[in-house]
Amino acid sequence: MSTNLEVGIVGLPNVGKSTLFNAITKAGAEAANYPFCTIEPNVGVVDVPDKRLDVLSDMFKSKKIVPAAMRFVDIAGLVKGASKGEGLGNKFLSHIREVDAVAEVVRCFEDGNITHVEGSIDPLRDIDIINTELCLADMETVEKRQERLVKLAKTGDKKVKLEQAVMEKVMAGLSDGVPARRLGLTEEEQELLGELHLLTMKPVLYITNVAEGEVADPSGNEHVQAVKKYAAEENAEVIVVSAKMESEVAELPEEEAKEYLEMAGLEETGLDRLIKAGFKLLGLMTFLTAGEMESRAWTIKLNTKAPQAAGKIHTDFERGFIRAEIVSFDDLVACGSKAAAREKGLVRLEGKDYVMQDGDVVEFRFNV
Repeated sequence: MSTNLEVGIVGLPNVGKSTLFNAITKAGAEAANYPFCTIEPNVGVVDVPDKRLDVLSDMFKSKKIVPAAMRFVDIAGLVKGASKGEGLGNKFLSHIREVDAVAEVVRCFEDGNITHVEGSIDPLRDIDIINTELCLADMETVEKRQERLVKLAKTGDKKVKLEQAVMEKVMAGLSDGVPARRLGLTEEEQELLGELHLLTMKPVLYITNVAEGEVADPSGNEHVQAVKKYAAEENAEVIVVSAKMESEVAELPEEEAKEYLEMAGLEETGLDRLIKAGFKLLGLMTFLTAGEMESRAWTIKLNTKAPQAAGKIHTDFERGFIRAEIVSFDDLVACGSKAAAREKGLVRLEGKDYVMQDGDVVEFRFNV
């Protein structure tokens, strides 16, 4: 079963979050080939676009194509005071705890017909409101851990002292409204925090929602520039979209959608850019399998070794891993067939230490 990457979409009311979510899930509504058929209304599964699968499907005469998938969760109900139970409060926080990454939608357009919950357009203030709520929730988590550490310190365990120091550092940051991910923590410090699953440690990408005419060139939008500057401080990605445009594109047949985007000066939809940014943010890549039954993409972390990649397909493949027969997608296409690639010596047999590369077309050999 291939891993579904899960991204939570958050934002204040009236920033275009639901419009964007609905456009995304409309685009990904054909989710019939996924193992879960009953999906909560606020979860959308979207195919990760991958033109390589069409090429493999033609070459191997595959009966079906199974792309990698991304799950988007519409996390509703963030308002000031969420950490104290305002709005959907705790439900909101528990939903965020479960996702791999957070996409924060901020409004960067003026429109007199759409009121903003805070009375004016100021994306940095909106980000600050969201951060404050998540920091407050994390402070409670850290406080509980600190109380336990006081008891554990009596055992004289050195690791406890290290952990206490990290908790103090994080608590000081959170008290000032600084998310844990912006505190420049070392890998060791991050590991010590690991099991707390802090909300403010989750990787974030920012989605700036602009007017339709500004998507192709947002350089004149000072709100977008302010968000980009803020995001650069934590190495976060910023994606510029028009939720209104996305919802219009989602309604169109593929060819018309392509023309619409070209007229707007865009090469791909906001959804495609969002998926790419999500992969980059979480350090993910895809390897491919192809045959008569199906051509399929599998999502793995960068630097995954061959046996663990095989385990994505089935645990038996990892347990009884012998070798991986690999050809790079580009080599395969250049040769026109696997047999031709084999003749040229481009099909390799790799062992347990092989680090998978994006676009590897693989056949695993195993014995259980």
